[in-house]
Amino acid sequence: MAEATVLQTDQLSKWYGNILGISEISLSLTPGVYGILGPNGAGKTTFLKIISGQLKPNLGSIKIFGQPVFNNPSLFARVGFCPELDSYYQDVTGGQFLRFMARLHRFSPDSARLRARQALEAVGMEDSSDDLISTYSLGMRQRIRIAASIVHEPDLLLLDEPLRGIDPLWRAKILALIEGYRREGKTVIVSSHILPEIESMTNHITLIHQGKVFAHGDIQQIRSLIDTHPHQISITCSRPRELARKMIASSSVLGVQVSEEKGTVIFETNRRDSFFTQLMGKLARGQYPVEEIFSPDDNLQSVFDYLIGD
Repeated sequence: MAEATVLQTDQLSKWYGNILGISEISLSLTPGVYGILGPNGAGKTTFLKIISGQLKPNLGSIKIFGQPVFNNPSLFARVGFCPELDSYYQDVTGGQFLRFMARLHRFSPDSARLRARQALEAVGMEDSSDDLISTYSLGMRQRIRIAASIVHEPDLLLLDEPLRGIDPLWRAKILALIEGYRREGKTVIVSSHILPEIESMTNHITLIHQGKVFAHGDIQQIRSLIDTHPHQISITCSRPRELARKMIASSSVLGVQVSEEKGTVIFETNRRDSFFTQLMGKLARGQYPVEEIFSPDDNLQSVFDYLIGD
């Protein structure tokens, strides 16, 4: 059975005077975790603000759960949004803030207290719930924003740079929280300019640069878009120079770098499938105990840099 479409955008465009925010973004997302990746100023926040109903596009259309976003306040009972920047009353405590947010979603006072407590526990802020938000550290303020975005248990969660300022321990726990949403069949859209953050959350990514989508899909699909770009394959083994000599005659090898000190040989190829077929044959017939094989090109940094031409 086909999964229902959660988010559908068609030619979504927004500009501020002469400044382009986003241009002709068309996406169709089903339940899951998705990364919006791009440098600062790429249009990520503009995109999230439009789909959260905070900005209206100049052109294009958008639907969430098959419903129009604008003039449809009941829809936002199913949507949570964590902004990149602080947005709270400084003279209230974390617990008061979350209870207030729950009440805005029309929960009763008792339900609001329960929801606030559960959200605080989810981000590890229950021991600081009676402290003023103005006394919180950057990481604590970030976690209270995440708590506010999940206090009503949304089906669609939008997170704008959610890991900014969070320490490594709670970074791992926030990632686990996002994974929990995925397992429950919900949808999470996360924006970041930090490539490893997106890689740690999902393989489904949208690369945005200068307001436009450069690529969309999983990392393997995006990698396949640039198969003509040479790939590097690094192999750590006991006799790297001998392995290099065995492989250099292959038509799939464009270049070789050997470091006997490190015990590595790096092959450059633009025919990876053919290269690996021949490599496995050499390894099976020869005595080359291999410790590691990896491709430094198989990461979002290399893909992103290649696509935007940096």
